[in-house]
Amino acid sequence: MAYNEDSSASGHDEPWIQWFCGLKGHEMFCEVERAYIEDGFNLYGLRACVSNFSDCLDLILDRIGPDDSDDSHLTQSACTLYGLIHARYIVTAHGLDSMYNKYAAKEFGTCPLVHCNGQPVLPVGLKDEIGVDTVKIFCPKCQCVYQPPPIRTRSGHHSSNSGGGGAVDGAAFGTTFPHLFLMTFNNLVPDPLPPGSAYIPRVFGFRVHQSVRQQNIVRSGSATAYSATALSDRKSV
Repeated sequence: MAYNEDSSASGHDEPWIQWFCGLKGHEMFCEVERAYIEDGFNLYGLRACVSNFSDCLDLILDRIGPDDSDDSHLTQSACTLYGLIHARYIVTAHGLDSMYNKYAAKEFGTCPLVHCNGQPVLPVGLKDEIGVDTVKIFCPKCQCVYQPPPIRTRSGHHSSNSGGGGAVDGAAFGTTFPHLFLMTFNNLVPDPLPPGSAYIPRVFGFRVHQSVRQQNIVRSGSATAYSATALSDRKSV
């Protein structure tokens, strides 16, 4: 689920869940309670989602150590399984409380829209299926969804959240979480943006009229049509 060569599990001393949540780019994850994972009812239907389900569960619960199973595929599958368990946990009472603390500390980040004035955001998945899309951030003030900031790797390069081995899967948070969170903690729901808060383009202090944009679209369409006609004429010659 966001496992790569920079996140090797071998040699770490802390519990697996703590290690996983401490990885670079995993700041949005909370630590799922061990008792929740040990309850088989909470894992119903997940066995078919990952290979080596039992081994992955043993790895997550520290029944086997990372050195006892030095298998990157097993670690990858365990990360995927933890993400799916995490999506279920964060819509429980205890899970919502854990995410509340992270939200209050702005650990999920803030809205990039200027008019939202640093409004804290919440993680959201656009799909509940694994491997379909990466996690996004939802702003409760402007009601918009954004890509989270890129992750800086150890080499100093930025790792895009739009895909790749280091991207966090949106299924680890699901489509329900941010909206259930705001329904549960309705005191955190911010006032919506005022009607006249949209950015207004200006040139030398004058508003750019909408008709200018429409004229540009017409001109662009005319230019495209002219190019197609010219190309057709050349071929006929």
